[in-house]
Amino acid sequence: MNYHSEKLKSGLYLVATPLGSARDITLRALDVLSSCDAIAAEDTRSMRKLLNIHNIPINDRPLLSYNDFNGDQVRPKIFEWLDRNMAVAYASDAGMPLIADPGYQLSKQAADRGFYVTSVPGASACITALTLSGLPTDRFFFEGFLPVTKEKRRHKLKELSNIHSTLIFYESPKRLIKMFDDLVAIMGENRRAVIARELTKKFEQIISGTLAELYAIIQKEQLKGELVVLLDRPISTGLTDTDVKAELSVALSKMTLKDASNFVAAAHGLSKRYVYNLALSMREN
Repeated sequence: MNYHSEKLKSGLYLVATPLGSARDITLRALDVLSSCDAIAAEDTRSMRKLLNIHNIPINDRPLLSYNDFNGDQVRPKIFEWLDRNMAVAYASDAGMPLIADPGYQLSKQAADRGFYVTSVPGASACITALTLSGLPTDRFFFEGFLPVTKEKRRHKLKELSNIHSTLIFYESPKRLIKMFDDLVAIMGENRRAVIARELTKKFEQIISGTLAELYAIIQKEQLKGELVVLLDRPISTGLTDTDVKAELSVALSKMTLKDASNFVAAAHGLSKRYVYNLALSMREN
């Protein structure tokens, strides 16, 4: 037995669970899961499996599903438990609770009501991916999942495009090509990027390259599993849109729109699509 049971202080315990390997769980997390009076989990099936692997009996303790769809209905029950001085563990499907996870309102409202709230830290997909990416780790910005619609997604990417930090996103395999189509359009073809998939699992894979190179890869091969996408900080060219438009203006007086765009892009190592869109906006205006 790798855990010990003890009487816990009443309150809400935010328990990190493994990303893939069931052994990536802390001894303290096992202690809390074995000792708490009730468990709320994003996925009760995953939680039961984890408890079984580590031989932690659920006995007659309540195990409640808490997710994006039922949170408003379930929180009052959890607060009722806390009012009765119970120790309640909350765990997401994988990784740290509250990180791209439905537990935020539960944690905030529990704290607002004066209940004891504490974290039992552990695995996190975004931090694991960052450490494996080869990208700068001194400053990073976690965005999580981008908006579903193209218009909102591109608007959000424009907001993020000039942040001088490594950017970290979560994405589903089904939306990956759409995401990269927008990344290339907004961030440029030459920005360094990494796709990290199936972290800590048997088929873990880290794919590095420019946005253009990764875009070409995912168009040929459908990546499966849990995905983290990371972007290097912006390439510093020292040029503003106004500078690029000034050079385009000269080039357009002698060349076609396409040739002028390619010429200016090549001269400064800029994304062809980015320069072409600027040239197009100049013509339209």
